[in-house]
Amino acid sequence: ISAYDDLNRWTANKLDAVVVGIDYRLAPQYPFPAALEDCVHVIKFFLQENVLAKYRVDLTRICIMGDSSGGTLAATVTQLLQNDPSFKGRIKAQALMYPGLQLLDTLLPSHQEYQHGPILTREMIIKLACLYVTEDKVLLQAALRNEHMPTESRHLFKFVNWSDFLPEKYKKNYVYTEPVLGKLNASYPVLVDSRLCPLLVNDTQLQSLPLTYIVTCEHDLLRDDSLIYVSRLRNVGVKVTHEHIEKGIHGALSFTKAPVFLNLGLKIRDKYINWLEENL
Repeated sequence: ISAYDDLNRWTANKLDAVVVGIDYRLAPQYPFPAALEDCVHVIKFFLQENVLAKYRVDLTRICIMGDSSGGTLAATVTQLLQNDPSFKGRIKAQALMYPGLQLLDTLLPSHQEYQHGPILTREMIIKLACLYVTEDKVLLQAALRNEHMPTESRHLFKFVNWSDFLPEKYKKNYVYTEPVLGKLNASYPVLVDSRLCPLLVNDTQLQSLPLTYIVTCEHDLLRDDSLIYVSRLRNVGVKVTHEHIEKGIHGALSFTKAPVFLNLGLKIRDKYINWLEENL
């Protein structure tokens, strides 16, 4: 987690806060749900009263944050903890920076518009997501064609239907076409698991989520995942602060130290820190 050391230290110093960075196991050596299990175990351990007391943590001011794939994990962990009677209400806020939130539909408008980047390409992100599930390239090839989901997943597409949830500004001239279902002979039950795709939880589960901060970037293949999540969260009454960065690119938050500085990354970092100062 050395890549995040600077941001973690900056956050700790600016907020006089305790920051825990989780060095979770990585795929393909450790496929789903290894990374998620690591995050859940660490956070549950840290939320023990004796551990919080040891580090003098204000238990009323706890936020879970992640960016990109870390944002996916942060979203899932927050859902799991808020719906766990033993931890319900322990998380005050979640902060999600341009996360990937679904693998059902690989042809959202942002997937098509930015299929060649910048930073992430459509083939790259689908390959990474598939490797989290399996090293079998059959899934990858099917996902690239948007023909990877089983027939019995049809009822889940209402949760990710971009024609319903995407703001008009981002639909442009794209026409919604439901992915082809039932073409993949191999079976991957994890594809319909909400722990893999946080957008798959129903509205009742979303209602319990805490104060939420979401960053999206204009020129980001994963943009529409979060735009759908913002719409769904607001529809069920969750308080959401949504920062949409015009001309923003995926991963900008990583470019805040030598040898590569981007004003864009510094802007996102400062907006995030300011939000934490005002809301925690």
